[in-house]
Amino acid sequence: MKQMLLFLLLFTPLFSATVQTFNWPNGETYLTFLTKHNLPTKPLFYNLDKDDQKQAEEILTGVHYHLLVDEKTNAIEQVLIPLNDELQIHIYKSGDYKFEIIPIISETKTEAFTIEIQNSPYYDIYKTTNSYKIAKIFISAFKKSLNFKTDIRKGDTLVMIYDQKYRLGQPFSMPKLKTAMIEMRKKKHFIYLNKDDRYYDEKGTQVEEFLLATPVHGYRISSYFTKRRWHPILHKWKAHLGIDYAARRGTPIHAAASGVVISKRYSNSYGNITIIKHRDGYSTRYAHQKAFKKGLYVGKRVKRGQVIGYVGSTGRSTGPHLHFELRKNGRAINPLRVVQVATKKLRGKKRKEFLKLKKEYDKAIFLELEKRAQYQKCNKYELVCYAI
Repeated sequence: MKQMLLFLLLFTPLFSATVQTFNWPNGETYLTFLTKHNLPTKPLFYNLDKDDQKQAEEILTGVHYHLLVDEKTNAIEQVLIPLNDELQIHIYKSGDYKFEIIPIISETKTEAFTIEIQNSPYYDIYKTTNSYKIAKIFISAFKKSLNFKTDIRKGDTLVMIYDQKYRLGQPFSMPKLKTAMIEMRKKKHFIYLNKDDRYYDEKGTQVEEFLLATPVHGYRISSYFTKRRWHPILHKWKAHLGIDYAARRGTPIHAAASGVVISKRYSNSYGNITIIKHRDGYSTRYAHQKAFKKGLYVGKRVKRGQVIGYVGSTGRSTGPHLHFELRKNGRAINPLRVVQVATKKLRGKKRKEFLKLKKEYDKAIFLELEKRAQYQKCNKYELVCYAI
């Protein structure tokens, strides 16, 4: 944490240093980045352990990274490169150059807007927010239940309320949709993020997805998905980009969705691992397997629920379990947020808690609609509108 504070102190004008911001270019690796900026590759890459090397090679195209450059010598003093929403690479000069992975300092803001459809939901959201990410999460939320091509009309209204993280004053990472409403042909359609981190409609029915709830039976979750975890043994920040399902050795592992096997191999860290490519840019990974299912090969098509292997403890593992990862266009995402059980309905106490939360969401949506109506009224009569 000392180095993070040092980086923030160097932002002040007391030092002859400037902060430069860049987008990570397509096709660039961490190693080529070091070479391009004349940074030493031995201490900053080759001397790192395999886990840190692996994390360093997962930098996403387009991510904003920062260089702190001495104005007099033009030498790089510090570098910050985000790895995910929670962790970042920190390179700093303290005699020699040092490498560490530290938490990202960020703040989360709840934001909202209301628009009338003029072209399409995706285009109009992007035009309003200048963010394709916000447009994408709205379409993804409703794509299973609504047909925007046939049911949408010009003048239909939509509302979005979402959380957005900010880093160094700039938005970063995917927004987290909290609730949304779209009115189509005078009928309102809602979606709500529940406390279980899954989405439900206004009737308390879980939004359907194409993935299985879990790829194994008779399990307990021994480790959850997190992009920021202090490793108790290695004593450093690491990400755990999947869910660990502890189960008996030999327990069958099922494909979470239909797809094509694109990798079946042994890895020192993952052990026996299978990777399956699915539709819409999704892929799943199944690690530490005792053995692969007989007849499984790269290029083979598998169906949702089909057995692809068996729980084991191969690779870097302390006991029999399945390490399960879900990725979207190569980016790891929380399986518990996306892997959903189709047509699940909330009942009893859980339904009452959801309806209470829904009531608060509905108030927020109504407030946004009221703001929009007041603004339109002001414009209609050419009035000056304040505090809207």
